[in-house]
Amino acid sequence: MATIKDVARHAGVSYTTVSHVLNKTRPVSVDARDRVLAAVEALAYVPSALARSLKSNATGSIGLIIPNNTNPYFSEVARGIEDSCYAAGYSVILCNSDDDPAKQRDYLNVLLTKRCDGLIVATLAQTDGELLRKMKVPTVLLDRAPKDMAIDLVAVDNAAGGTLAAEHLLALGRRRIACIGGPESLDISCERIAGLRRTLRDAGVAVQDDMLRYADFTSAGGYTAARELLTSDDMPDAIFCCNDLMAIGALRAAAERGIDVPDALSVIGFDDIDLAQFVHPPLTSVSQNTRTLGQLTAQCLLDRIADPNRPVQRQTITPQLHVRGSTVRVQT
Repeated sequence: MATIKDVARHAGVSYTTVSHVLNKTRPVSVDARDRVLAAVEALAYVPSALARSLKSNATGSIGLIIPNNTNPYFSEVARGIEDSCYAAGYSVILCNSDDDPAKQRDYLNVLLTKRCDGLIVATLAQTDGELLRKMKVPTVLLDRAPKDMAIDLVAVDNAAGGTLAAEHLLALGRRRIACIGGPESLDISCERIAGLRRTLRDAGVAVQDDMLRYADFTSAGGYTAARELLTSDDMPDAIFCCNDLMAIGALRAAAERGIDVPDALSVIGFDDIDLAQFVHPPLTSVSQNTRTLGQLTAQCLLDRIADPNRPVQRQTITPQLHVRGSTVRVQT
């Protein structure tokens, strides 16, 4: 790989002249400038990002840590983040934590060594709050933040999403409503379940303990949980799943049991990933508008980088319900 000294030698100038041409820090004669640019092209010279960062104290890079980019929700949010950062002149370094606090901590340290200008972290592990305080890097959290930490956060009103699902199912005449939640340890799942249960309780309909299952936010997890629910004596007439992947697994379980969706069983997901409209039947889902969520998160970080002393921002997005073919009114 060519160095700045190779370019200088090839152009017959000093390496400081090369630096002035590339960084536009001092006027250089037209002849010298043309020779430098010709040498850069001939040698395919690429300036060192590290060297530039040491001079400018900026690398033009953003670190992004998400739990799993095979989950369409996170890949769609990541795309919204990347599009906004790219438009602003930043590149994005993507890391998968696999919901493992130790792996997330390792990636935080890696991104720190790469001198990222800012960080976006989805579903931050509670134990990593202190590490972020020490890093002193502009950071925005996505989904949740430690309660005692003053840090920018962009999140969805998860409880409101559970309420939307409950209201829709009640309006359709559904009363035996089951729920498949994500891991019990995750606040976002608990909030969605709480919104559902509170709304049903206010309407005089309870989610019994035997109608509640927990899974791991995957299609396989939703499939297994739905099979258990659909083999019980008191089978539900509706299932609310706390993400779309689990809802897709529930659709598969119902199909294997010969249960008609949506007439005998209505199914609602959460996230409204692109795939939701292409499964059969098309999935009714609580929408977070993933691309917009990613763009809003990126803009929050860009604002923090531009003004590190601005007040802490806590932005909450109100979800919407997209009704499709997996839910229908009870036939009388």
